[in-house]
Amino acid sequence: MGEDDAAPYVTTKQTTLVLEGDGSCIAQSRRLAADFLARMRDEHGVPVSQRAVDVSQLVVSELVTNARKYAPGPVLLDLRLAGDTVEIMVWDSEPVLPVARAADVGRVGQHGLEIVMAVAEGFEAQREPVGKRITVRIALADR
Repeated sequence: MGEDDAAPYVTTKQTTLVLEGDGSCIAQSRRLAADFLARMRDEHGVPVSQRAVDVSQLVVSELVTNARKYAPGPVLLDLRLAGDTVEIMVWDSEPVLPVARAADVGRVGQHGLEIVMAVAEGFEAQREPVGKRITVRIALADR
């Protein structure tokens, strides 16, 4: 299935999308995150700050970009509400777990994981029977 054919699977407080294809799936992922959080706010009355939407889009963008860059095959994006956070889960087929590099202001690029970890309420990387799953939790309300 091509990226234009992909439709997210949506339940009340969760949405999942299989991403294949070129780099346009990154923009599709950001839209999905924004739409999901807007739907939770507007249809379910969940308090979602603009910061939560912006940070979630940033995290989704960084994680999906890394998955598309370093792992062959499809990427699975899963968003779900978990208490007062949104959990962003990205699965890909590459079993090597990511490691944040030491801060280096002179380094150009490769700061994505550092950024994700700095804005997250929680971060977890785990191997799966096939590939790995990265889970990031973002606060829905400003603290």
